[in-house]
Amino acid sequence: MRRFWLQRKLTKVIPFFSTLIILVYVCTIVFSNEDDSRLNTLGSMFVRPRLTIKHGINCSAIYDMEPVEVQKSLVVRKSYVGPSDKNVVNATSDCDRFVVSDGFDAIQGSEFEREFPLAYSLVVHKNADLVERLLRAIYMPHNVYCIHYDQKSSDDFKSAMQGLTRCLPNVFIASKLERVQYADISRLKAELNCLSDLMESEVKWKYIINLCGQDFPLRTNAELVSDLKMLKGKNMMESKRPGEKKQRWSFHHALKNDKAEYHEYPVRTSEEKPPPPHNIEMFVGSAYFTLSREFVLFVQRSPLATDFLSWSEDTYSPDEHFWATLVRVPGVPGEVLRSDPDITELHSKTHLVKWSYLEENLYPPCTGEHIRAVCVYGAAELRWLLNYGHWFANKVDPNIDPILIECLEEKLLEKRLISKS
Repeated sequence: MRRFWLQRKLTKVIPFFSTLIILVYVCTIVFSNEDDSRLNTLGSMFVRPRLTIKHGINCSAIYDMEPVEVQKSLVVRKSYVGPSDKNVVNATSDCDRFVVSDGFDAIQGSEFEREFPLAYSLVVHKNADLVERLLRAIYMPHNVYCIHYDQKSSDDFKSAMQGLTRCLPNVFIASKLERVQYADISRLKAELNCLSDLMESEVKWKYIINLCGQDFPLRTNAELVSDLKMLKGKNMMESKRPGEKKQRWSFHHALKNDKAEYHEYPVRTSEEKPPPPHNIEMFVGSAYFTLSREFVLFVQRSPLATDFLSWSEDTYSPDEHFWATLVRVPGVPGEVLRSDPDITELHSKTHLVKWSYLEENLYPPCTGEHIRAVCVYGAAELRWLLNYGHWFANKVDPNIDPILIECLEEKLLEKRLISKS
């Protein structure tokens, strides 16, 4: 209850008793920003400064919800300016230096992990620095990683992604790239493009996990492998009865031009759609999943899956019903029975998302910021994130809270070192 109370307070005002400390940190940050700017433009090799060290922030104290320590992070995030995509382009221009300076060369899995390789699909479109940090946090030399960048992404972002794949031999760009539109079939196709490429990989991975550029792991690779082995071939994803979401596929949807954030997005028309093929019973869930190799093989080879994909072309946000429905098809690898209860996001361990309208009911308030009803986490949620039991946090953003990401990196490294000792 005490931690819950503290989190509520941190979302409102900074307590008076720590004002002096905060003023000192503000002055420190203001005078040091010029140094950070110079660092971001020096040479071809970018070295990311550790803000926790620079500003004397203790991640263990943040984990323990010590108010003054958490409030230091609130001040740092107000003035944070992150590296540009060009920094990653420059860093990856010298691969030998890059893999050493960013620690990729030091990452090695145990025999236990090497016997159970994983695949990742990363569908991303911006913030190359955060993508690089995500990749480093999930990286193992025996795993395999597909990056799909949006064709609408900036040239610098595309060059940064190409640089990462040039420097890391088990990371590659999807062979077919989509111009991804919000809630459109293009988002699902981007994922399927990576899945197709990953099935051709020489790495005989056991499970595939899909991520976006604002995800971050909450478990080490070894912990994840342990959990995945316990699935015994089952998949991990949301799959719920559709309820009011039936309207997403009851009518034909067409892309509408929009010069705002999403450029184009699907709009419902008055044209009714026929029911799904093969008497498929519809379920809904998330765009994010953890799939067994056998299930992906079924999706690739099954006429039912092919027909269902074609039928989904003109639906709204098909990635949020495609996987959730197919996993309920009788006889599929890792089948979830249609009669089984709903698998909600709280039951599915893949992603931990905090919705604004469920805060203070299912989970404590967001201490970062809300973007379209989703919490972009703050540092004060470190303990909750690590202890909830899920595998990945969605969403993180260094421009909203850079300290949280550093503390997640630190805590994951601590666990890896402890497991080796």
